[in-house]
Amino acid sequence: MNYLLEIDNISTAYGHSQVLFGVNLQIPQGEVVSLLGRNGAGKTTTLRSIFGLTPAYQGHISFMGQHIEKLTTDRIARLGIALVPEGRQIFPNLTVKENMLAFATNRNNSKTPWGLEQIYQLFPRLAERASNMGNQLSGGEQQMLAISRALMTNPHLLILDEATEGLSPLVREEIWSCLRKLREQGQTILVIDKYVEKLIPLANHHAIMERGKIVWQGNSEQLAATPETWQKYVGV
Repeated sequence: MNYLLEIDNISTAYGHSQVLFGVNLQIPQGEVVSLLGRNGAGKTTTLRSIFGLTPAYQGHISFMGQHIEKLTTDRIARLGIALVPEGRQIFPNLTVKENMLAFATNRNNSKTPWGLEQIYQLFPRLAERASNMGNQLSGGEQQMLAISRALMTNPHLLILDEATEGLSPLVREEIWSCLRKLREQGQTILVIDKYVEKLIPLANHHAIMERGKIVWQGNSEQLAATPETWQKYVGV
């Protein structure tokens, strides 16, 4: 199988406190992978290791066949990995349009790259708010903008960290609908979220983390058939 991203036996620590213990994860080209687990399981640290923000001291991370574990964060991003961070982190003093144009590039050399017109078709509400400042948006609109900003880089890999956290059910459904459309277009996605029932039909593969380790991996059919597994590791 052609893997876009491969995490091979990485271990990561904050100072003397080890957080990840031999994590392995593969993301196939053109597929959606979910990373599940309770708060503190190591999901965000895994993302930080991918981006070089908290480098792994052991193991390797390969993206498009290139080892990236020793690269700087900006070089990793320029290879075509885009993050929709937890907390959104949009620029409050820029308009919706400016927030997106500030990130516009074509990192995957697409013949039909994401631009403002395509974004406004995906999220019509952003077209209505194009001249509003970032701090004038609702939480749901900020999340739409954070996703759109990442798409404007035209990434090979889109990573979403808690994309639906704190949103109303109606807005959450808009986000899920957006991710389904992206999947249909062939966008490779890694998504961290807690709504397993939504992730089972969305993602192709799933990995569950507990205490810094991957404790289960499988496809959607396998995850759906073993609700006791995800209720054990993901349920409140």
